[in-house]
Formats: sequence, C-alpha cells, structure tokens
Amino acid sequence: MSRRTGGVSAPAPSVKDLLARRAPVLTHVADQLARQNFWHGWLSARLAADIRSRVCGVAERAGTLVIFAETAAWSARLRFAVLELEPDIRAADPELTRIEVRVLPRR
Repeated sequence: MSRRTGGVSAPAPSVKDLLARRAPVLTHVADQLARQNFWHGWLSARLAADIRSRVCGVAERAGTLVIFAETAAWSARLRFAVLELEPDIRAADPELTRIEVRVLPRR
C-alpha cells in the first residue's frame, strides 16, 4: 500500500456545481432546438405537402435561416417556394439577414 504525502487536496466539485457551470452551454443548445422546432412548424404550415416532406432540417445561425432539402432537385423547388414566403419569413423574424436553401441527403 502506498501512503499519501503532502497537502490536502480540494474536494471534488458536486454534480450540481458542474451542471451550474455548463448552464450557459445547455441554455444555448435548448434555444437552438426551440428555434429549429419553431421554423420547422412554421414552414410545415405554409409549404405544399410535396415540398414539406422533402425538408430534412432547419437551422438558424448568426442571422441566417438555413433550410435543408434532401436532394438538389427538391432544393431548387424549395428555393422558389421560399422566395414566395420570404416576406412572411422576415416578418416572423426581422433579425434574419439571409435565407439559404442547402442540400442535406437523408441517411
């Protein structure tokens, strides 16, 4: 057996303390998820059923709304639909500076 020598070490932080330090990160993630859910629902209510089913994700990053379509062909159709909705999108969130449509294939 070995013996410990030296000073007394500081007690390990509690789980509560560790979570409290991570709260800003968790809050940011929760806010992002809430925004994704908002935009997904908002778009689902306004897009035609055939296009709506081809949207595979929505993200809001630094003033840019990014809408993901599953293929390049659906991306092109989605771009036209988003152009028609753009005034309404900007009214829903005036802080948006850009709206992009990108391809993100489903797995």
